[in-house]
Amino acid sequence: MRKILFGVIITLVILFTFKYCGDKKKEKLVLKESTALIQEQINNVGKLVVTEGYFSEVFTYKNSKDIFGDLLSAEKKALVVVNAEVTIAYDLSKIEYDVDEVNKTLTITNIPEEELKVHPDLEYYDVQADYLNPFEAKDYNEINKTVKDVLKKKIEASDLKSNAKNRLISELSKFYILTNSLGWTLKYNENSIQSIEELKGLKL
Repeated sequence: MRKILFGVIITLVILFTFKYCGDKKKEKLVLKESTALIQEQINNVGKLVVTEGYFSEVFTYKNSKDIFGDLLSAEKKALVVVNAEVTIAYDLSKIEYDVDEVNKTLTITNIPEEELKVHPDLEYYDVQADYLNPFEAKDYNEINKTVKDVLKKKIEASDLKSNAKNRLISELSKFYILTNSLGWTLKYNENSIQSIEELKGLKL
């Protein structure tokens, strides 16, 4: 009787051990699959997110030069029509992150800053210049600088930057959706992200 009881106990221990090891192996396999899915999503999101805008402006450039004191003034002027293409880009291939398999946590540690590029196309009309005050390279450089400064102010006052951020959030939300579906936690630096609305509220 004792031998039978002992045999039953040994059998139960062996079965329990196999089940425990099998569950552990299955859990590890699922964990590896989850990690691979997250890595794949990061690679898919790691692209250039570009938002484009177009701006037009008309400038009147004037410059006068006194000759012989106040006795004579030489003036030059031009009408400048500007059509500019503006791009705001986030290079998400530069995103920095940490994958913690043990605690099932994906932590985004750094998001690249926006890259603002302005490509103005300038056309000059009604260019008038005096022999004593001709158009020079410095005049065109000054016009270019003025144009870019004005365009940057217009960009700040427009919806272009907020649209660019919305596109960035749309890409980052893919991380939240995936980690949430796998039972993982998404963090930005040390802050846990509990919803897409929290992503929208981040100061990036």
